[in-house]
Amino acid sequence: MKNEVVLQAFGQHLRRLREARGWSQQALADVADVSKPTIYRLETARYSVTLDVLASLAQGLEISLSELLQFPVPPRSSAD
Repeated sequence: MKNEVVLQAFGQHLRRLREARGWSQQALADVADVSKPTIYRLETARYSVTLDVLASLAQGLEISLSELLQFPVPPRSSAD
């Protein structure tokens, strides 16, 4: 995967946002109108999110798209 570090960082961020609300993956999927497997795949960096899904997640979490995309990304190792 080309940007695996970014996908992992986003997945961790999404999980933290979800857990801060006390929601299950299914609860987030329901409010964002996406499937539970999509949430799982995003949180485990198995799926590259689309703009459409990002917008749905932000709306479901009741945060701005820019807030959803504000997460730390560790620097790439020299082996990458």
